[in-house]
Order: sequence, then C-alpha cells, then structure tokens
Amino acid sequence: MSKRIVVITGSPRKNGNSFAMTDAFIRAAEDRGHTVTRFDAAMKNVGGCHACETCFKTGKACSFDDDFNVIAPAIQEADVVVFTMPVYWYSLPAQIKGVIDRLFSFCVAGKDVAGKECALITCCEEDDMSVMDGVRIPVERSAALLKWKMVGEVLVPGVLNAGDIEKTDGCSQAAALAEKI
Repeated sequence: MSKRIVVITGSPRKNGNSFAMTDAFIRAAEDRGHTVTRFDAAMKNVGGCHACETCFKTGKACSFDDDFNVIAPAIQEADVVVFTMPVYWYSLPAQIKGVIDRLFSFCVAGKDVAGKECALITCCEEDDMSVMDGVRIPVERSAALLKWKMVGEVLVPGVLNAGDIEKTDGCSQAAALAEKI
C-alpha cells in the first residue's frame, strides 16, 4: 500500500551525513511506491513557538505566518512523518527545533493527527550511542503525545565530516527503514 511520507530534515549541511541517509531513505521509499514530500527545515523560515495558543484560529496552523504553515498541512495529510538530523551539542539542531516545537499547534487546536507512523534518522560525531538520546527521546516523546507509532530509528555514531557516513552502514540502514513503512 502506497503511503504519503513527509520527511523533515534538520541539517544545514546539504552534503552532510544525515542528508546522505535521508536521500537513501527517500530513494528506497519512492522505489517502494510511496509518495515523499521533503522539507529541509534549515532552508525554511520557521521560528519558535510563541505560546500564544491561537493555533489554527486564523485558518492556518500558526498565527505567526512562516513556513510552518506550509509544513503543517503536509503533516496533517501524511501517513508517515520522518525526522532526520544530526545531533548538535547533544540535542536537536535549532534548524528543526522550531518545527518540532510547533507540533504543539495540533494539540492546542484539538487536531486529530493520531495514528501516523513516525521514524527517526540521526547521526553524531561521538561513538557513544547515548549521545543521540538528546534527539531520540524528544522525537519519541513527541510521537507518543501525538499518538504516532514509532516504526524505526536509524542511529549512527562516529560520523563528523561530510562523507564519513560512507564508512558506515548508515545509508543502508536508512534504506532498510523504508521497508518498515
């Protein structure tokens, strides 16, 4: 069954390791017949949540009109949401944090987005797998709050420089993730 997948990236480095895994995932998902819409958060204008709680009251997800109002409808229509990003200073990169924070808008407005599948693709410089907890745990908790089912995670340690991912099985893991959807 073909699914609508939204991929949201959090790296500003287009030739980086998380982008390489993202590209591998997207190719595999499209080869399986899925429709993929990609949003590169670092190349979008998405600010942080203002906590005004006027979500969806203007006909848009956010009263503060930026690119989240393009991303939110795609998330609403998606069957699957995949977050991809590197670990920045033991946490979520700022480039994607605004998108994740503003998922709050669905809760405030009482929008039923339950039942979606969710996945995570991330990598970090250090070899310690727990370094990715600062990304993994917020994504897992966000998915749980929204009643999304985590269907897979690709967690690749030990990559820093662009191209280091090629020394790992990260891209093949990302491609295999498409098989779980």
